[in-house]
Amino acid sequence: MTDLTDTQTLILSTACARENGLIFPVTANLKGGAVGNICKSLLKRGLIEEIPAADPDTVWRHGEAGSLTLRATPLAHQTLGIGDAPETPEPTPVPKHQRSGTKQEAVIALLKSEGGATIAEIMAATKWAGHTARGFLSGALKKKLGLTITSEKVDGRGRCYNIPSA
Repeated sequence: MTDLTDTQTLILSTACARENGLIFPVTANLKGGAVGNICKSLLKRGLIEEIPAADPDTVWRHGEAGSLTLRATPLAHQTLGIGDAPETPEPTPVPKHQRSGTKQEAVIALLKSEGGATIAEIMAATKWAGHTARGFLSGALKKKLGLTITSEKVDGRGRCYNIPSA
């Protein structure tokens, strides 16, 4: 059996008493980052788990898979001596909202076009400053989306950036 603090026991028992087993909303009166620290500790011990959040009021953090919340595991029920964990249905994942006509979409289309695009062309299409366009290429496109961006110097045009076709 795992030794738990009074606060950990309170948070876990509250979650286990709920039909869906969710940790949030936390009813204990805690200050500062105490809730986060307690939840991290419970996650490490396997007493709670991350699942997709269906309700924006229960979000624990935002990950690559979208918004996540926390739920008590069967081990938590066992640790507290509550008995068998209730059968909880998996929450339906919230579909990611994908907008069309965004500047990101426009820049990617420019970079995929024949000949690619220069920073000046990206600036004209998005109304961004040069440093923003360059940062977008390296940050959002390369690092976050993992796209490969090549560049070459073209006579009469300057440096052209391109997303090579697969």
